[in-house]
Order: sequence, then structure tokens, then C-alpha cells
Amino acid sequence: MSLSSGATPTSPLKLAFPQSLAVYDDYAGAQKAVDHLSDHKFPVEQCMIVGTDLKRIERITGRLTTGRVALGGALSGLWFGLFIGLIFTIFTDESAFATIASTMLVGALFGVVFALVSYALTRGARDFSSVTQVVATRYEVLVEHKVAAQARELLAQLPGAAPDPFA
Repeated sequence: MSLSSGATPTSPLKLAFPQSLAVYDDYAGAQKAVDHLSDHKFPVEQCMIVGTDLKRIERITGRLTTGRVALGGALSGLWFGLFIGLIFTIFTDESAFATIASTMLVGALFGVVFALVSYALTRGARDFSSVTQVVATRYEVLVEHKVAAQARELLAQLPGAAPDPFA
């Protein structure tokens, strides 16, 4: 794995000539290794933790119904209407309350209509709500080549965190 294109890093997220120090199954293990190096005065600015083998996880949070879609659209429209109303109050002489209330009402109506039309166009192809997250399944600690030997020696002193000899 090469994360660089030359001898001088062009980004703070790159090392010039990185070498793999160790690979861990969780972020906590990689963090513990770098913390150990830091505790022993190692120049940790020459280290990098890279999450690899990415997975996209989708957690289903519930069934979508017409009512839930309409409620979500109304709430979204209310927030947008509030924002527009606050902006309008700066430029009008009318009552701030009347301006904000009317823009929130119009926003809620448009939100409901837009949400229901969008939901109807899917024709039941996705009748559930969910949240997604991308997570790494492995974490690799990389170090600059000129300090790799020193890092391996220090990491070998950490019980249970010896570097992977095949990394």
C-alpha cells in the first residue's frame, strides 16, 4: 500500500515513504500502539493510522408509512420555513411573529407535498428508513521509513501489541 507520490508529503495526511508497523482488528489497538510510542518520546508526527477493508453498514430503523413520510416532510418544511421567516424579518416591517408563522406554515405544506410525491414515485421500492455508516475492519499503523526500526523496537515492549511480522 502506497499512500504517497514522492519524497515530500503534500498533505498532512501523507507520509513520504510509509512502512507498515502493525495491523490491528480495532481502532483501540492501533491507538494504544501509537500512545505507547508517544509515551516513549517517539516522534509520533511520523505515524499514521489507516482504516482499511471498509464496510458499509446499514441499520434499519423502521417501516416507512405514508403518515411517517408526511410527518417527516412537515418537520423538514417547518425548519426550512423558520429559516426563511427569520431572513424575511430582517427585510420587512411586518410583525416578526406573523412572518415567521406564515413561512413555517407554507414550509410545512410544501414539505408534506414534496415528501409524499417523492414517496409515491418510489412505488414501494424502499419502504423502510435506515442509517448508514462506513467502518473499517482493520487498522494499520504506518510510520516513516527512517524511524520504522525504532518504532518496531518500542512497540515490541508493549505487551500484547507486538507488530505483525507479515504486515
